[in-house]
Amino acid sequence: MSKNYKNIEIKIENGIGVLTFNRPDQLNAMNRETMDEIIDGIEEINSNNEAKVAVITGAGRAFMAGADIKEYGSQTPEQFKSFQQRGEALYESIENAPKPWIAAVNGYALGGGFEIALSCDMIVASEEAKMGLPEVFLSLVPGGGGTQRLIQKIGINRAKEILYTGGQYSAEALFDWGIINHVFEAKTFEDDTLRFAGKLTRRPSKAIKELKRLAHLSLSHLPFNQRLAEECKTVSELYYSEEAQKAIRDFIDKA
Repeated sequence: MSKNYKNIEIKIENGIGVLTFNRPDQLNAMNRETMDEIIDGIEEINSNNEAKVAVITGAGRAFMAGADIKEYGSQTPEQFKSFQQRGEALYESIENAPKPWIAAVNGYALGGGFEIALSCDMIVASEEAKMGLPEVFLSLVPGGGGTQRLIQKIGINRAKEILYTGGQYSAEALFDWGIINHVFEAKTFEDDTLRFAGKLTRRPSKAIKELKRLAHLSLSHLPFNQRLAEECKTVSELYYSEEAQKAIRDFIDKA
């Protein structure tokens, strides 16, 4: 049973764990209390074997409109350092999770909200969604991996445009640029998202976990031949697993 949260909601159903930011009156802006709850909620879903895949989304008209600027702007040096460290832990808990995380961007995803989406394995978005990294307007830079993950996902030229302008970009534009996997109609967004996530619940969890690890390995500085060797080692280990052997036999029997 999920613990009681003030600023988020957790639901696990049909193999899908859904974490919803729930401060709609503040466009789900992230303060320290909300950040701590999100970290706990991510861990709750990551550790629950019933959840084969995770979805993270927002209540109301925003996914998350970045940090709660009133609190963010009044921090002591110690509080600011802690906020940054906790934020890093949040993004890494998604990126390094043993299961896939899908960002379901229902509305505004700005600043830290967009950085959360970039930490996920995939992004689906409502046709009404707007995304961006507006830190430049505050004479700041993104502090949650926005520069690095954005460049990895989209390439340096497009990333520089998003970073330098601080603008809000439509779901269609970011789909064309390769950041977003699917754009769904607003009226069917939740159903379409759950249908997409449901596909992954029907895939073997162990194989998905290894695919995620190998995909991330491709971004490392290891030589190409070492990365290929790791792939060969992994497929050999999986091949002799009981799960794979049964799947192979079942496939042959159906042929």
